[in-house]
Amino acid sequence: MQLTENFSLALLMRSETAARKGIDNTPPAEIIGNLQQLAKALEAVQALLGTPLDISSGYRCVELNRAVGGTADSQHVQGLAADFVSPAFGPPIEIAVAIQNSAIGFDQCILEYGRWVHLSVSATPRGRVLTIHNSREGYLAGLWDAQGNKVA
Repeated sequence: MQLTENFSLALLMRSETAARKGIDNTPPAEIIGNLQQLAKALEAVQALLGTPLDISSGYRCVELNRAVGGTADSQHVQGLAADFVSPAFGPPIEIAVAIQNSAIGFDQCILEYGRWVHLSVSATPRGRVLTIHNSREGYLAGLWDAQGNKVA
């Protein structure tokens, strides 16, 4: 099922962990609308960057979310979040800055461990921009590089 021009249901539910552990990560019918909303936001990000997104995590069933150590209230479980990079554009921090400075409506844009960007959507987007470098320090408001400098 194609959700948008560039994003399919198969892409947003694909998971190496699910495949390795034999977890059925097929979303229930009531999640499909959320995944379409997410796919539209990802289309906007891809258009902004001008390069393809490499999605590492989209929808996660509860069992998969537990297996990867996701939080119980993760927006991934609702089909409202994706983690990605875009190597042709640049490092994740540059992607997060571009999204933050754009007109794209999002709930949360999180630079996670300097390795990928987490983007979530909701009916009432908060536009929250956060960074996490380690679990001890937790989430920081805004975008921060690994040296502790506020970027944007």
